[in-house]
Amino acid sequence: MQLRKKARWLALSAAWLLLVLLGGTPLLRLAVPPKPQPGPPQGWPRWLDAALLKSFSQPEELPEDAVSQPPSTLRGGSCNWGTCFDTSKCRSDGLKVFVYPAAGPISKVHGQILASLEGSHFHTHSPTEACLLVFLLLGKDALAPLSSPQPPHWNRGQNHLVLSPYPAPCPCASWLGRAMVAEASPMVDTFRLGFDVALPLLPEAHPFRGGNPGQLRQYSPHPREALLALAEERGRWRMAGINTSDCPWDGHCEWDLGPDLNDPGETLPNATFCLIPGHRPEASHFLQALQAGCIPVLFSPRWKLPFSEVIDWTKAAIVADERLPLQVLAALQEMPAERVLALRQQTQFLWDAYFSSVEKVIYTTLEIIQDRIFGASAHPALLWNSPPGALLAPPTFAMNPGDFPFYHLQQGSHSEERFSALIWVGALGQTPLKLIQAVAGSQYCAQIVVLWSSERPLPPRWPESAVPLTVIEGRRKASDRFFPYRAISTNAILSLDSYISLSTSEVDFAFTVWQSFPERMVGFLTWNHLWNEAQGVWGYTAKMTNEFSMVLTTAAFYHRYYHTLFTHSMPKALRTLADEAPSCADVLMNFLAAAVTKLPPIKVPYVRRHPDTPLAPAGPGTGQEPQLLAGDCINQVVAEFGHMPLVSSRLRLDPVLFKDPVSVQRKKYRSLEKP
Repeated sequence: MQLRKKARWLALSAAWLLLVLLGGTPLLRLAVPPKPQPGPPQGWPRWLDAALLKSFSQPEELPEDAVSQPPSTLRGGSCNWGTCFDTSKCRSDGLKVFVYPAAGPISKVHGQILASLEGSHFHTHSPTEACLLVFLLLGKDALAPLSSPQPPHWNRGQNHLVLSPYPAPCPCASWLGRAMVAEASPMVDTFRLGFDVALPLLPEAHPFRGGNPGQLRQYSPHPREALLALAEERGRWRMAGINTSDCPWDGHCEWDLGPDLNDPGETLPNATFCLIPGHRPEASHFLQALQAGCIPVLFSPRWKLPFSEVIDWTKAAIVADERLPLQVLAALQEMPAERVLALRQQTQFLWDAYFSSVEKVIYTTLEIIQDRIFGASAHPALLWNSPPGALLAPPTFAMNPGDFPFYHLQQGSHSEERFSALIWVGALGQTPLKLIQAVAGSQYCAQIVVLWSSERPLPPRWPESAVPLTVIEGRRKASDRFFPYRAISTNAILSLDSYISLSTSEVDFAFTVWQSFPERMVGFLTWNHLWNEAQGVWGYTAKMTNEFSMVLTTAAFYHRYYHTLFTHSMPKALRTLADEAPSCADVLMNFLAAAVTKLPPIKVPYVRRHPDTPLAPAGPGTGQEPQLLAGDCINQVVAEFGHMPLVSSRLRLDPVLFKDPVSVQRKKYRSLEKP
């Protein structure tokens, strides 16, 4: 009996050992996961029992309609960013763009594209120092073979961008070589991911600069009373109720779904969802839907969504299956109101940030190419898909979203705890002894930087202070005060003019207010912009009223991010304008902050101790009548921006118990009421 048990045990042990040597059983494979093999990251999760799962589609069992196109038939063959673009040319000076001059008459859209390229801070006039050379196709034949000789620096298309604002009639473009293609609504089967750039299909009357704002307003339909806008031919839209079940979606509706049919060129009807077919001719409806705040519902699009390399369209659009129209309509009807609102708000942000003008479309294209050069860290996905957008988040300032004044809440970071005082001493200014002492007395002051732009020599001695004091000699230009000096060690900047008079309590309270609103300007002195109907111009006034739209940088807190934006992103013509008229520097800085935040500045209390002290050098004055100057600074700035970004406000933040009839001992900022 014992011998039989031993024989059985030896047999089982031998069998088990044999199974282990041969690779183990399925049960063993589940218990001990295989060692991960190196390879490219996959989009789907890696299952431990992946080896046990039978493939749903074997290579010999592919469906008949899944015909894969050989890579050789695609334009540029197997070109990608690593093989067809030489980044070594961009390492010294970054992205520098040269634009080939037009070889013939150009249309309005082409002229605006050329002006945008040449007006960009990436532009260079020398093709030898350029990292990217742009060739603009002039006709609507898009990517048809070139009839003229190739550009002089073609080099088989390497480091070239062929830009076409119109869709290509066919994918046959063997002449492209190694060139990238930026094309309007490219087909998905010819688009090279990570190499080509998908542009939106721009209408002929698209604004050049600035652009029209989004149309989403409070009177838009309630999410539970949603309406559909069905894309028709020739730019038309037809309204329908979302509970419609009589319209099978095959590109057109056979039944009349409503009496409202708009004419081409009219404003898009006030709808919640915009149903757009997947064929490329209907791509022109996409931008109309974005501007109107109408959620695009795309039925199996055959064209690539614009800038999909960086824009997360799942936050603003819906891609549906054209074979299931009734299920799609039912899903739209049951969509939660919070989801509908989030999608509509994202359409407005994307429209304003990247699509509202030709200039923004071109700048977005160049920023995408720059991100490829610097890597994904240049503009993380958060910067592209959250306000104010990647165009207003230059990598020259920072590559970490937490360093910008907009994303501290998303990043879970705290606002700056200390500030740097930047005191500008102008042409006739003197040493601001009392101002330095008042600012240095603040518990939040980290350093004082004096920018000496006066014609007088530097004083031999400076007042003693408890904080470090640094002196920088300026070039006697008003724009110098907004240069991103390395000597400034904090994100918070208190901009001051040497003649201003502030108390330590005023500085402390203003900084605590700025800590709650780090993306906005917080100041003591204000101006207000207004429209002169008779003359048809903008004007601004320093009249002491409750309403204001600008705070003077003679005494204001703001984030040092605006120094980088002013110096590196502001057109050179506007910086020159600020040097010629010092008061324009205040206007420009407020325009920048308003264009970024879409919000007004914040005013804090200020005691004017010397009534004869001017509010600003060469300012508009304090008379009873508004100082409206035709062709003045504000109108030139509006022309450059393309719109008026300033927002008026009547909000002034005061400390608790300020001017209340209570004991002075109970007030935290006691000196605010002292004359």
